[in-house]
Amino acid sequence: MMSMNKKSLTKLEYNKIIDQLVANASSQRGKLLCRNLMPMTDLAQIETSQEQTAAAFTRIVKKGRVNFSDAYPMEESMKRLEVGAILSTAELLRVGKVIKTAGHVKAYGSHDTADDLADCLDTYFDSLDPLTTLRNEIDRCIISEEEISDDASSTLRSIRRNISAINDKVHATLTNLVNGSLHSYLQDPIITMRGDRYCVPVKSEYRGQVSGMIHDQSSTGSTLFIEPMAVVKLNNDLKELYGKEQEEIQVILARLSVDTAEYITEIRTDYRVLTELDFIFARGALALDMNASKPVFNDEGRIYIREGRHPLLDSKKVVPITITLGKDFSLLIVTGPNTGGKTVSIKTVGLLSLMGQAGLHIPAGDRSELTVFTQVYADIGDEQSIEQSLSTFSSHMTNIVSFLNDVDEHSLVLFDELGAGTDPTEGAALAIAILSHLHSRGIRTMATTHYSELKVFALSTPGVENASCEFDVDTLRPTYRLLIGIPGKSNAFAISKKLGLPDYIIDNAKEHITEQDASFEDLLADLERSRRTIEQEREEISAYKREIETLKSQTLQKQEKVEEQKERILREAKEKANTILREAKDVADETMKNFRKFGKENISAADMEREREKLRKKMKDNSSGGVLAQAKPSKTYKPSDFRLGESVKVLSLNLKGTISSKPDGKGNVFVQMGILRSQVNISDLEIIEEETGYTAKNFQKTSSGKIKMSKAMSVSPEINLLGKTVDEAVAELDKYLDDAYISHLKSVRVVHGKGTGALRAGVHKYLKRQKNVKQFHLAEFGEGDAGVTIVEFK
Repeated sequence: MMSMNKKSLTKLEYNKIIDQLVANASSQRGKLLCRNLMPMTDLAQIETSQEQTAAAFTRIVKKGRVNFSDAYPMEESMKRLEVGAILSTAELLRVGKVIKTAGHVKAYGSHDTADDLADCLDTYFDSLDPLTTLRNEIDRCIISEEEISDDASSTLRSIRRNISAINDKVHATLTNLVNGSLHSYLQDPIITMRGDRYCVPVKSEYRGQVSGMIHDQSSTGSTLFIEPMAVVKLNNDLKELYGKEQEEIQVILARLSVDTAEYITEIRTDYRVLTELDFIFARGALALDMNASKPVFNDEGRIYIREGRHPLLDSKKVVPITITLGKDFSLLIVTGPNTGGKTVSIKTVGLLSLMGQAGLHIPAGDRSELTVFTQVYADIGDEQSIEQSLSTFSSHMTNIVSFLNDVDEHSLVLFDELGAGTDPTEGAALAIAILSHLHSRGIRTMATTHYSELKVFALSTPGVENASCEFDVDTLRPTYRLLIGIPGKSNAFAISKKLGLPDYIIDNAKEHITEQDASFEDLLADLERSRRTIEQEREEISAYKREIETLKSQTLQKQEKVEEQKERILREAKEKANTILREAKDVADETMKNFRKFGKENISAADMEREREKLRKKMKDNSSGGVLAQAKPSKTYKPSDFRLGESVKVLSLNLKGTISSKPDGKGNVFVQMGILRSQVNISDLEIIEEETGYTAKNFQKTSSGKIKMSKAMSVSPEINLLGKTVDEAVAELDKYLDDAYISHLKSVRVVHGKGTGALRAGVHKYLKRQKNVKQFHLAEFGEGDAGVTIVEFK
């Protein structure tokens, strides 16, 4: 374990993380293990601990949290058993609860299905022994700490039966006395107990009238509590039975203790494993509470925290930061305004490093990297001490001196406002000297500062990098974003002007700034503007790349669908042609057979004519089945009426298409009909008059001023399935989506209504199976809500 500087632990608030961890444990030893958790320096131990935390996290997500509160300490009771002592009722109950908890936890740890993968916690669960026989015996004999069950032994049951019988006799006898001969002598007609004897309250003046033993008297002496002679023997018998009952209870406890002593090793193992699992699951529960993830450790001194959040800040308000250290640079200098997040940044690095090395998951993005530090030193916060008469500067310097000689290349050093609290020139020089010393030794260091000299030092020194906390001058608020590579710009003048400080005072202040300082601040401003421009352009480029990828994917899918349709049409045409050929061959064979028969036999001319007529009719039927009746256009067209892109209907094929070439001298044009492109004469064409009512960007304007829509606009962006059954709706939706996809619509609206939800469920089930559907979701409020589904194509 790491021997950590307690002051650094306190400054980084590691103890508060431990408090949260302890709150997630439920057993006494589990809480103690959490309380004593310290960061480790052995990489193998850290990896093992991280694996355990990850396994517990996964199990909690799948099965919920498990309770270890009944894992009571067992060592003292086990030592007493080893020397032959008899355990008390309470001790045996605690043993029963421990092994009962072991049974529950073992069942929790079992894998429900064969698909569940084994993890590093399986060995813990496998080593638990629920000791079912012993647990059942303890449960059978002991009801509570004050009560042993009648079923514990036949002797105990017999004794208690006799006790009950004598009690009944005593009550019956006393009741007769109270309501009979003694009634007038009693202070109150009741039966009471004094010690373990039944008595009646007798008035002191009638002492001689009631024979019996006096056991007590009231504070005033007016009432005597007398045990009547009639029940003295019964009470003596009762007392004797109570003694026998206690003796039998000791016999039972001795027997249970002997049974328990046979499993001392198993009980110790159960207790140890249960409390260690409590410790491990407390880490998993903390990771779940923090929405934390498992860091990746390296031994190369490299830190890469992705979207890290300080675990003690409100998770809904904290701004995630991304920090790198130890790869391209070992020293990071953070600048920026007060309350801008500088201190939180270095605290986040320090605290997350400590948490990771303690086996805890860290509140950061997946694949965040941490390294193993043997020491973490932090000089953070106001160290002013009135008792020691030390100034802020002196107390900070005292703290720095205390660890400066102990740091090495495996240490992490964190400075907050290094060199502050003294003359700015000397403070800046001193800060540069300390940082240069650490940097020359390759020690990973982060420091926050207001000094411009340190910004220049970072810009001019290899292996040192600037960073800043972003500040919005317009709103006078920090954004808490950490920008690595950009030094912080002083915003004092801008903030003062925004707050209403007169311009002449600000202008006068600027005159006291040297030209070199002003140029440096202007350089920082230019860098910031360039950074924002580059980020914006990078985002635009990324958006363009995503759009190009989407279009490429859509084009490939469209091409695949066209190829599939082409292959299907050709396959069907070949099958139909083969069928026709087979029928023709059969007819020819039958005809040749008949003519041979007519030549050999004496067949009449009338029979031959009938056969010829039958063959002619069959040929006519086949011809009529393969050729459609030639339709005529509704009006006569001129070649000039057919323009490129014109929507037409090919009458002989009863198909719609688009003109893709100008008419030649014979009046022939090429028409695109879906995936088919064919040459057709204009006499076989009819121009389709499209309806208007679409937005202007979907129209084409011809030279004659007429507006013609593209083929894509013949498909509506919405389909209404209201009133249809699921089967009817799916059939209609299937054809509609094919048309919409071929027409290059990016998305469509499917109106199915709310109703019982059956139609919506059927539509969604169908959409999940469609390869061309990228995603679908219910419409937003005001667009149809749950009654409309928006479908987006790939």
